[in-house]
Amino acid sequence: MSSAAPNISDIAYTLDHYGDLPSQFVEVILPEGHARGVVVVIHGGYWRAKYDAELGLPLAADLARNGWAAVNLEYRRTESEDAEDAGGWPATFEDVAAGIDHVRKVLPEAYVGLPVFALGHSAGGHLAAWAASRTDFAPGTVGADPVVALDGVLSQAGVLDLHQAHELGLSNGAAQLLMGSTPEEEPDAWKHADPTRLVPAPVDVVVLHPEADESVPVSIAHSYCEAAAAAGGDPRFRAIPGDHLSVVDVESRAWQMCMKELDRLAEAHGSKPAR
Repeated sequence: MSSAAPNISDIAYTLDHYGDLPSQFVEVILPEGHARGVVVVIHGGYWRAKYDAELGLPLAADLARNGWAAVNLEYRRTESEDAEDAGGWPATFEDVAAGIDHVRKVLPEAYVGLPVFALGHSAGGHLAAWAASRTDFAPGTVGADPVVALDGVLSQAGVLDLHQAHELGLSNGAAQLLMGSTPEEEPDAWKHADPTRLVPAPVDVVVLHPEADESVPVSIAHSYCEAAAAAGGDPRFRAIPGDHLSVVDVESRAWQMCMKELDRLAEAHGSKPAR
């Protein structure tokens, strides 16, 4: 079980850049002893620059305490004050792909061959689910030809249906801000960026959604799962207690449920629990 969360300033990690821009980095925390797998943590914040990787750091630290090699991924985001470091389509997606591929370079040789999962909250859930389908992308498209292919994804209150997020105007039009267009203006880009339009994912996708989430409605999760099932996929949906932020509180029951779902993914890939 998790111990009490440390202060952000007390968390020790290794910083490594996968690109030349300020937001192109990962923070790595390794477990003591045996690692059962690698988890890439992708933070949320409706893809906006005012929310950063600090949101994912407590999760990464708790994952490492529980036997996981954790990689907390930062990426370019919208509304950045630095024009060169600005995200959106396709920069945000390119960064997530590059950051996941960087796992191969940043982890010790002993970690090669371990299963690699992505855990994403809110907008990070969207990006994690998008990255799950990279092996299916046509050559030359954004995110294609992955160096590191994910073995599974756990979405925490993820914005998994980008089109519905746009239709609902979530977070003051955050989806349109991310894409820099409407679905009518750039239908191909929106289709490629939307996990619900990419189903079925080639790996297991676990969809966890808080029962009292007022930031990302549960209809987003249902839309994704229904589309995936209709396309022949087998998504796992679980309603969990709490609100939108409960899943990123490492002392919460919701977070413990997330950890159990990660255990289940690992066991499906033959990974033993940490001792």
